[in-house]
Order: sequence, then structure tokens, then C-alpha cells
Amino acid sequence: MYQTILFDLDGTLTDSAPGVIHSVQYALNKYGITEAYENLQCFIGPPLIQSFQKVYGFGHEQAEEAVVYYREYYSAGGIFENEVYPGIKELLQDLKRAGKTLAVATSKPEFFAKQVLDHFGLTGYFDFIGGALMDETRTTKVEVLAYTLSEMKADPTASVMVGDREHDVLAAKDLGLDCIGVLYGYGSREELEVAGATAFADTPADVFRIVTTA
Repeated sequence: MYQTILFDLDGTLTDSAPGVIHSVQYALNKYGITEAYENLQCFIGPPLIQSFQKVYGFGHEQAEEAVVYYREYYSAGGIFENEVYPGIKELLQDLKRAGKTLAVATSKPEFFAKQVLDHFGLTGYFDFIGGALMDETRTTKVEVLAYTLSEMKADPTASVMVGDREHDVLAAKDLGLDCIGVLYGYGSREELEVAGATAFADTPADVFRIVTTA
């Protein structure tokens, strides 16, 4: 039975696409690049530096600079171009009533993650909020997840990650956790299957069912 439930943020708890994508477009414009909104979904979830390098071939220093531009837009308002997925508050309430320990483990900087959760009234459901560091010394999902587990002193064999992208699944596997892939987020079922998700949830209610019957 799972006791500790660790949630990704973007694409799992909240639909953050508008703010993230507008921030990416703002950053790309600094380099004379104009990109259509629908082509930038891949930026939601993975660490930003990796995405700028992988998608646009930026070198590490240029990718770091692009993240600075991204944060100019994001911190000025993009952070709240966002909304909680239907059913999430009910899921968190039900899990707390069931006695589960809840945490957030996100590649988003911890500073921004806490702002988002406070804004939407979700902070109180979580025993711990783990995220990346603004200085880029803790950025990958496996680093964030390992940090969160360590801070909570959680047993990986009694813990499960809940996320919508392959890096959620792969990080969980690296650390000996199961991972529930949510299909209402930004990753495809195929992406999550190939990565090795343990189970799949079409809705937040499915997450509760899986967690409480495992």
C-alpha cells in the first residue's frame, strides 16, 4: 500500500500551458525566433535548460540566458496564466482523509512552485514541496525527487510518483518508485508506456482509486 504520494505540478495538478508557453515565446523572441504556440507543448514539464538545448540546439550558456529571459515574463504574470485541473482539490482532500502523506516534486523552481500552490489554495494539502533551485544546482527530476524523498525520510517502496511526462516516470524508476502516468496532462500514453509507468489515470479520481487499491 502506498503511503507517500508525490505529485508533479505542471500537467498533473495544474494546467500551466499558457504561462509556460508565453514565457518560452518571450525568451525565443530575444533571439529573433518566432514560434507557434502549439509547437511549444514540449517545454511543459522538463527542465527548461534541457528543453532549450534539445529543441533549439542552444549551448549551455545560451540556454541559461534563455531561462533568465523566460523568468522575466513568467515572474511578471505568466506564473498565474494557469488553472487547477477539475477534480484535483477533491483528490487531495480524499487522499488526506485516507491518511496519505502528500508532497510535490517538480522541476519548476521551488520558489515559483510555492507561489502557484499558495495562489490556488493547495499548499495546505502537502507535507512538503520540493522543486528545482534558481541557481540551476538542482534541476533534473531525479535530483528533485531524491531531495524530496530525503527531506521527507520516505520509504521508496511505500511511495509513488504521479506525473504526466516521461521524465517523471524515469526519475521514479531510478529511485525505486512506482509511477502513475496521468493522461489528462501533456504527455501521451505512448510516451508514458515506453518510459515504464506502473499504471495510468485518465482522471484525478483514477489516481485515488489506484493509490488506495495498490
